This record gives sequence, C-alpha cells and structure tokens, in this order.
Amino acid sequence: MKDQLEGLVSQMVERGILFDEAVGEFEKRFIKRVLDRADGNQSRAAEILGIHRNTLSRKIDEYKLDSNGHRRRAR
Repeated sequence: MKDQLEGLVSQMVERGILFDEAVGEFEKRFIKRVLDRADGNQSRAAEILGIHRNTLSRKIDEYKLDSNGHRRRAR
C-alpha cells in the first residue's frame, strides 16, 4: 500500500495538484468509505475515524455528503 500511495503522490505532484485539493479529496473519500462501512451510522463512523461526532457532521456538510457517504444532490 505504501508503494501505491507513493505512486499516487508522484502523479499528483507531476499534474500540479495543490496540497489543499489533494488533502480534501483524500479526506472526502476516506469519510465516504468509513460511512459506507458503518452503514451510515455517524456515531460509529466517527469512532472508527477517531474523531468527534460533531467534527464528522461538519465534514459531511462541508463535502456535501449524505449519511451514507454519497454526494448530496443539489436542491
């Protein structure tokens, strides 16, 4: 896994991806995966992630995710 991550980082640097963009995309995908694993249970997902439930809730809003980890549709 470490080699895969190193390859991904190299590709991102070569393509000029900004640090904040890379971190945000990683965080969003990580949260989505954990929410899926926790069947949308935010308390359980927060525990798995090692963050407070309120922090997870803010991140879900920030990335416009629903509790199942999918992007919310625009209203």
